[in-house]
Amino acid sequence: MTEKRPIRVGIMGFGQTGRQIYDLASRSDDVEVVAVADIGKPAILHYLLCSETEEPERHSLEGNFLVNPRFRARLMQIDRPAERPWDIFEVDMVIDSTGKFRERTLMEDHIRNGAPRVLLRTLPVDPIDRIVIPAINAGAASPSDRVVSAGSATTTALCLLLHVLSERFDIECGSMTTIHAYTSDQALQDYAGSDFRRSRSAAKNIIPNNHEAGLWLGHILPAFDGKILTSALNVPVREGCLLDVNLVIKDPAVTAEAVNEVMRAGAASHPGVVGVVEDPIVSSDIIGDSRSLLFDARGTIKAGDNIIKTLSWYENLGHAARLLDVVRLYAQLDKQEAA
Repeated sequence: MTEKRPIRVGIMGFGQTGRQIYDLASRSDDVEVVAVADIGKPAILHYLLCSETEEPERHSLEGNFLVNPRFRARLMQIDRPAERPWDIFEVDMVIDSTGKFRERTLMEDHIRNGAPRVLLRTLPVDPIDRIVIPAINAGAASPSDRVVSAGSATTTALCLLLHVLSERFDIECGSMTTIHAYTSDQALQDYAGSDFRRSRSAAKNIIPNNHEAGLWLGHILPAFDGKILTSALNVPVREGCLLDVNLVIKDPAVTAEAVNEVMRAGAASHPGVVGVVEDPIVSSDIIGDSRSLLFDARGTIKAGDNIIKTLSWYENLGHAARLLDVVRLYAQLDKQEAA
């Protein structure tokens, strides 16, 4: 019997998402991280990985290799995609988790250096081959896709909510605000940046931001193109985010409990990706939850005849898990094409 070949993945950027992808892969039986590119030195990358994982003893550093019970990953200090020699590692896909290189031409540097396909962990800034959320539009993915994105944690949460509800209700339009934990590109102290509000301390302020999910929503859910306004509030919380979505439902007979029942059914249809919580939880309660949408049944409110307000929780670990789902999806497509 032929031994099943693991999916070989390279990671560019070993920040929070990159480390979560690595740790999840080390606990899987089908994905191996064979190389990691980051500007940090091996010792600090290993230190940061061990500081976050529940079982730091599983991860060791041997020279320039991160080692766990399943695989060894070569560490290389590299700053830009064009500098990474992916061909020598025989990767099946590269996950660019830097959040910095969002232009197609920069992502194609990975391909020019030997990666068959590159997956962006955030939204792009210009057109790419595909934005894929497996629970929603896996059927649209093609083996010919070379530059793809898995959206973002917020985009995935919003799309899952809309996808589940729109299968039962006619949604005319709406708005989304994510109450979002502060991010690594924010400053802890005020500084003279290019954006006035983002120049203020992330640790001291609630900072209003734009959010790009609305611009790309139509690529994932065409029926919602131009119908959902999106924004963000970055708050002084390290982890855990809350999605506040207000929807205009065409049928005035729809109740808050009817919405909750549809979401409960959606959670049953998408186990491990969508969940419903009935308890009065807060943001810290969802840390470590790898689902992408945790719908808060206590937060559903009806206003007037047609407006439904919902609350849903999510955290970055769920997005790391969905990135690996996209890796598995394309590996399966490649396998089918080769058969």
